[in-house]
Amino acid sequence: MPLFDLPLTELRAYRPDRDEPADFDDFWRGTLDTAAAVPLDVRAHPVDTPLTGVTVEDVRFAGWNGDPVHAWYIAPRHTTPLGCVVTYIGYHGGRGLPHQHLVWPTAGWATLVMDSRGQGGSSTSSPGATGDPHGTDDPQAPGMMTKGILSPETYYYRRLFVDAVRAVDVATTRQGVPPGRIVVCGGSQGGGIAQAVAGLRDDLLAAFIDVPFLTHFRRALDIASTGPYPEIVRLLAARRDLEEPVMRTLSYFDGMHFAARARTAALYSVALRDTTCPPSTVFAGYHHWAGDKEIDVWPWNEHEGGQGHQVERQLARLRQMADGVAERLGLRP
Repeated sequence: MPLFDLPLTELRAYRPDRDEPADFDDFWRGTLDTAAAVPLDVRAHPVDTPLTGVTVEDVRFAGWNGDPVHAWYIAPRHTTPLGCVVTYIGYHGGRGLPHQHLVWPTAGWATLVMDSRGQGGSSTSSPGATGDPHGTDDPQAPGMMTKGILSPETYYYRRLFVDAVRAVDVATTRQGVPPGRIVVCGGSQGGGIAQAVAGLRDDLLAAFIDVPFLTHFRRALDIASTGPYPEIVRLLAARRDLEEPVMRTLSYFDGMHFAARARTAALYSVALRDTTCPPSTVFAGYHHWAGDKEIDVWPWNEHEGGQGHQVERQLARLRQMADGVAERLGLRP
């Protein structure tokens, strides 16, 4: 895939204006207050696996509207976890299988891997176990992007973002996880979710946001040629009368607005040949991020981004954070 977006010199300065609804904060405050009125109802059951270095729990908790959401909680077996990395999954994927999530536990960190409601049924590599019982009779295109899209109250990602915020609460309930040691992490859709959660919470240690989806919708709909954004284009191509309510709904879920509220440290990554999450949309979120931030640029890659090389950078960042906390606690000479 050739380069198709802005040159890197322009991307490094690309900070588009945000078209934010006046009641954005009220909408999300009300949404989270409504969700908080429902008990978290965490249920965790040990899972017997051949993985001798970790313990695995099959976790279920109450997400949006009390709907059951599934997750894996995987922790180092022989040491107290340094913290917990809450992992969000890419589009169409589910939580998969425990052995697919061993990077963080082998580095001394627990991980909570959240299922994405209604997804994972068509993924052979990362199946899911969480349904989405909500729907509307409104027009939609195949996929999740247009599900309930005519209103922010009914939009699919309202439910998914609430699930993700509550997953952080679940991580704080697990035995041995130190207070204030929660990192959110994800790529593509998972990166967009992590970006949103960081804007909705003020108690995170860090956010790892790879090639994030759900950001700068207006530009993404114009130039993304692969992946989920074209689902919205197909709906609007068939229903030309729906542009106003669709764009209004999306304005409540744009990652730029969440990034502008995020105060924790962030490590982003972007791939310059990515036609699914175009680089200008990633830089838009990055440049609006209000906390400390860095971005890794992968100039030769498409949506796969840095893959294992990016994970190496994240692991190095986790080590730095763990060493810094240990020093502040007087645990280092």
